[in-house]
Amino acid sequence: MTSPDGRARPEDQRTAITLAMEAVADVVAGGTQVVLTHGNGPQVGNLLVKNELAADVVPPVPLDWCGAQTQGTIGVLIMNALEAALARRGVARSRPAVLVSRTLVDPADPRFAAPTKPIGRYLPGAEAERLMTLGQNWRDQGERGWRRIVASPEPVECLDAAAAAALVDAGFTVVCAGGGGVPVVRDAEGALSGVEAVIDKDLTAAVLARQLGADTLLIATDVGAVMTRWGTPHAASLGAVTVAELAKLARRGEFGSGSMAPKVEAACRFAAGGGRAIITHLGQIGQALAGRAGTVVTLGRTGAVLAQDAPAT
Repeated sequence: MTSPDGRARPEDQRTAITLAMEAVADVVAGGTQVVLTHGNGPQVGNLLVKNELAADVVPPVPLDWCGAQTQGTIGVLIMNALEAALARRGVARSRPAVLVSRTLVDPADPRFAAPTKPIGRYLPGAEAERLMTLGQNWRDQGERGWRRIVASPEPVECLDAAAAAALVDAGFTVVCAGGGGVPVVRDAEGALSGVEAVIDKDLTAAVLARQLGADTLLIATDVGAVMTRWGTPHAASLGAVTVAELAKLARRGEFGSGSMAPKVEAACRFAAGGGRAIITHLGQIGQALAGRAGTVVTLGRTGAVLAQDAPAT
């Protein structure tokens, strides 16, 4: 949800979401029931900068609040863009609806004790120290400066999946679990509270898809398929592949930890339950659902691994 050069001005985000919803509207118009999730990295990053700049005037809001705020903002942009795209296609039966939704995590998750997820911008040590006095965890990243580090726990359950299912049954195209969902924990009395964490959006999408009984988890990205030997003259794309085959490649370290690896992990987790997972370019999601594009992951063998020569990028 940024411009091609990475800018995230309001007009950049609006343009990117408008283009994305054109592809989604084609799928909905074709008769597929759709539930959408989305990322929120740049948007949360912007809110964190505002927190930092105004910390001496307005108390910084916690990270779970930032997640909830971005779900609302991005959700409205998606809803407006998708509604307009569907209207242009003469589709009135599937109106969009947005849920600001929560994802349950385990307070005993070891990732809380050893946070590793960097978020936000780099700051000089003196500025980072000021924010550490407010309870934040910052780490020296060398020449680039200090960066905030938070936990990224495993998603356990999408707590508002039932509401999403009810909306789908009522004919809505639902936006849910944006940014991985607002992270919450449950105490001994059963009460829920937000925590300072971020949840991987792809892993949450796999959990949500399983809870909803979806038959396909489609992860849209900026490449046509999962690649092995990425960035080398021997790069190859994967077509139809089994969970076991893809997991073996992941264990070999074929996929970047901060980019493709979480998508591969999410695809494997969902497909291991018997569904179909697809990873492909946003502009190819219709073709991928029809079996003509992308990396298609299934539990059993439905085809060979496709090794297609591709230029290094």
